[in-house]
Amino acid sequence: MNAAVLSLLLRPAPGQRSVIALPVVAFGVVTTLVLTVIGGAQSFWGWTGEFAPLYQALAAIALVLLVVPLMSLGGAAARLSARRRDERLSTLRLLGVSPAGVTIATVAESVLVAAAGALAGVLGHVALAPLIGLIPFRGEPLGFGAVVLPPLSIAAVFLGVLLLAAISAVIGLRRVVISPLGVRTRTTASGVHWIRAVFAAGAVAIAFVLIKVFPSIGGLVTTIVVLAGLFAAVLAVLNLVGPWVLKVTASRQLRRAEKPERLLAARIVLDSPKAAWRQVGGIAMASFMAVFAGTGVALLNVMGTTDASAADNALATDIRTGLVITLIGSFLMVAASVGVHQASDVLDQRELHRSLHHLGMPLETVDRARRRAIMSPLLVTAVGSALCAAVLVFPLVGIALITAPASLLTIAAVVAVGIGVVWASTLATRPLLSRAFQTA
Repeated sequence: MNAAVLSLLLRPAPGQRSVIALPVVAFGVVTTLVLTVIGGAQSFWGWTGEFAPLYQALAAIALVLLVVPLMSLGGAAARLSARRRDERLSTLRLLGVSPAGVTIATVAESVLVAAAGALAGVLGHVALAPLIGLIPFRGEPLGFGAVVLPPLSIAAVFLGVLLLAAISAVIGLRRVVISPLGVRTRTTASGVHWIRAVFAAGAVAIAFVLIKVFPSIGGLVTTIVVLAGLFAAVLAVLNLVGPWVLKVTASRQLRRAEKPERLLAARIVLDSPKAAWRQVGGIAMASFMAVFAGTGVALLNVMGTTDASAADNALATDIRTGLVITLIGSFLMVAASVGVHQASDVLDQRELHRSLHHLGMPLETVDRARRRAIMSPLLVTAVGSALCAAVLVFPLVGIALITAPASLLTIAAVVAVGIGVVWASTLATRPLLSRAFQTA
């Protein structure tokens, strides 16, 4: 098959070009946020003084709490419109194109899409840096030079995004290269095993023990590195066990379903628990961070009730500023994640929507089922993530600060805002669903 035919087959149809735009937007948002978060954290590394190690410790923890979920979002961005791509590539395999040719074609496409988004993200970081530089710490603004990353660091993040896209493309190609007919007929099932829960419970237990023991035996720098690593590991574990939890929950809802939308919502989740988790994974991360923010607020209130020096008051103000910035970053992450994933799912499920339309199911029923498939797992996700975070924070601050009124109110407010963002995203993507029905 010559290059001209290959190019025509890989070229998206006019109605599918918006599917290409979605991962570009996702990669742009991810790159902007990653560069901005790392740039903000780097401004603390060169500080000296009595509280400098504390600033650096809090910056490292905030960096982990934000960058790990953002990298997860980056991996999800690389998988957007995978079904459309898999179907086109499986067509090439059925037409006789070699596995090597399919691999080169899809990796090149994924890297080009990621490069376009990452380049926009770099421009976004440079545009946001002056605004981030106005944020005051230790009584004065950080400054543009302190928060903008050097060219080598920007290049490293840029190449990291491209590498992530390439790896995701190669992993996604395995079933196309092995069984192109299976992809065309949609016989590949998405399964998650209960062993994920065992790994998750073990990881959280190990992290709890290390957090309880290590601060008393390790130095400050080592303790900071270990704590940041443990938080990152638990966040990764949440992504591992989340799909299994949603599968179990949806299975129970399926058995109790009494209305068409409830039945359809449960089937949507069970069809791909991993895709369902990606819809609400941002809430899991926001809920996880809400516990840290809540205990931080409670700790600041305790500090405010004592006779504090001017330096202590300045430190408390800076910690409060850092909490606000971290929460804003988490909300941006949630908005980017659920918005792009919902739009992508509506576009990738056009065939399902067309079939439901031909069966006579009204748009309102499908829309309610879609929203229920997203909103129903939210409570389980938010509560479970908050409990995991509370287990990790308990050895550091104790149960009194975790259950303090200020802490509980902060956690509830953060989770409520996150759920509100998800709900708004479901409303914003309804026009896409309407257009899918109109073209059915």
